[in-house]
Parts: sequence; structure tokens; C-alpha cells
Amino acid sequence: MSPELASRLMPLARLVDAESAHRLAVAALARGLIGPARRPADPRLACQVMGLGFANPLGLAAGFDKQAEAIRPLFGLGFGFVEVGGVTLRPQPGNARPRVFRLSEDAAVINRYGLNSDGWPAVRARIEAVRAAGRLPGPLWLNVGLNKESADPNADYAALLADAAPLLDVLVVNVSSPNTPGLRDLQAGARLGALLDTAQAALAAGGSTTRLLVKIAPDLDDEALSAIVETAIARGVDGLVIGNTTIARPPSLRSRHAGETGGLSGRPLFAPSTTLLARAARLARGRLVLVGVGGIASGRDAYAKIRAGASLVQLYTAFAYQGPALIGRLLDGLAAALAADGFTHVADAVGADLKDHA
Repeated sequence: MSPELASRLMPLARLVDAESAHRLAVAALARGLIGPARRPADPRLACQVMGLGFANPLGLAAGFDKQAEAIRPLFGLGFGFVEVGGVTLRPQPGNARPRVFRLSEDAAVINRYGLNSDGWPAVRARIEAVRAAGRLPGPLWLNVGLNKESADPNADYAALLADAAPLLDVLVVNVSSPNTPGLRDLQAGARLGALLDTAQAALAAGGSTTRLLVKIAPDLDDEALSAIVETAIARGVDGLVIGNTTIARPPSLRSRHAGETGGLSGRPLFAPSTTLLARAARLARGRLVLVGVGGIASGRDAYAKIRAGASLVQLYTAFAYQGPALIGRLLDGLAAALAADGFTHVADAVGADLKDHA
């Protein structure tokens, strides 16, 4: 079926629980039941970031294709890049179900999956098969997480990153999921520095040129954010993904599931994550690539992230609610927003709001 028909059928997904709907969506894509988008690439949206070419700056965030089962079909929907995972070095089941909750009234989701993963060997085999089948139309990213029972987080991250590097264009170190005990503690300056030292040494030993990013939480104060930015720059990290789900619960939430434990994503995250993105952009001053994530549901939303300093953007929750036809609408909306402000190319709009207030 076409992406448009698949999106029209999205209300049927509400007939099952959120996690089952997620699994059905991934399975439908993996089995080719949802066909590719038939639309020409827009040259205004093409960009070069970290020395990599992107047909457009819109990517799929980690968490949707956790086990790398639908990589090529996801690219076919029109994404400029796809991030799979988070994957852990060893298999783990994650937290007990139910662990995903729709907050439909708030266009949001709360999840406490707990990095459920088939483990890196199984995910690696799927990525190898995809690579063997031919060139992908855009960069492939991998989100790397931590086993709950890890005895040596730095060594586990390093081992997974080093083994994954030859297969991936971008590796994302996830130190910000709120659903793995102690994981967010790794964002602290000294601990993050030690982790990145170990990771970079392992990558260098293998001669890797794969780009390395760090995914951070949206719940950081100014001091913590400044420490992360400076640590990332000092350790030669290419950029930051801003950000993960939030543990905050805005008083505006109306859903009966608003009190569930876990990370909140979707529309309520847009404003705080964009504010954090702009703060990081001012601190980094062009020394890091920034990826804007959180609450994007339209071309105008993506444009706001770009103007706040993001070279690339990602979405997930709105994709889960609106279906695959959203991708084309969002790219059209982004191109229209650029044109309305007189930008001929998306790269020209990166950080425009910061320049306006310089």
C-alpha cells in the first residue's frame, strides 16, 4: 500500500495497545507492505553535514526500528537518514509490559521500554545483510545503549562502538535514556569524559572515521549543559543529539496516562527541547553539529529547530501518530518555510535565530 493509504488506516492502530501497534508497524514495513514514497528530491533540502551527504535534513529518531528490521523501507518513505537502535551489547528484554502509553489528547507518548534489545550480534547481522544488498540512499546511524546489568559501562560502550563502526556512518552514544538506572549519570562532565576517552581510543585503534555523536537529556540545567558541550568538544565528538525523552510532566498534560513512569515524548517536548538546543548552539559556537529532536510534527516545527541551531532534525512520536504520509508533508512544509523567509537552501537557515539576536 502507499504511504498515504497507510496513514489513512492509522486510526485502526488505536484498536490495539501502543507497543503492539509499534510492532505491527515495523513488521509491515519490514515485509514490504508499505511501499516507497513517489516524490522527487528537493535540491533546496539537500545538505552536507559532517562530510556526509543527506537528501534532506529529516531523519527517523532512535526507538522506532530498535532491532534494525526495516532500514531500507524506512529510507523509502523519504527520510534523509535513519537511526536504528538503541542497541545494547548483550540481549536484554527491557522492562515489564505495559511499558508504552499513548497520551493522545497531548499528541505525546510515555515509554519505559528499558532498552529492550536483541543484542548487538543479532542487530549487526541485519545491518550486514542490508549493506550487502546495495548502497543505501542516505547515512545509516546506530544508537548505542547500555545493558542494565553492565559491570563496566565504558568497556561495553567501547566494544560495541568499535565493532559497529565499519558498518555505520554515524554512531550515537546514548547516555540519556531515563529508563536504565544510572545511565543519565554518565552525562556528568568527568564521567562523560572518561567514557568518551575510552570510546575514542577504541575507534582510533580500528582506524575508524565513523562520526560520533552524544545523545543528551532535555532536562539539563545550564551548568550541566555547558560541561557536556565542553567535554564533547575536548574529546573530538562530532556533535550532540538534543535530546532524549523527558522525565518532566508539564501541568498542561490532560491524558489519564500522564502520571506513568518513563520518558515523555511528542508535542509537550517541543518547546523545552528547542530552548535547550538554542542554548547548546550558543555554547558550542559552531564547534559541534547539533541534531534537533523533540515534538516535531510539521515543516514549521522542523524549521524552528533549524533556525535554533540544528543542522539535522529527527522525529518519532508524530510519525507514530500520523503515519508515513507525514514525511512528505513535513518536507514540503519545510521547503515552504524556507522560501517564505527568502532562504534558497536549508543550510542557510541553520542558526538564523541566533544570528538575529547576536
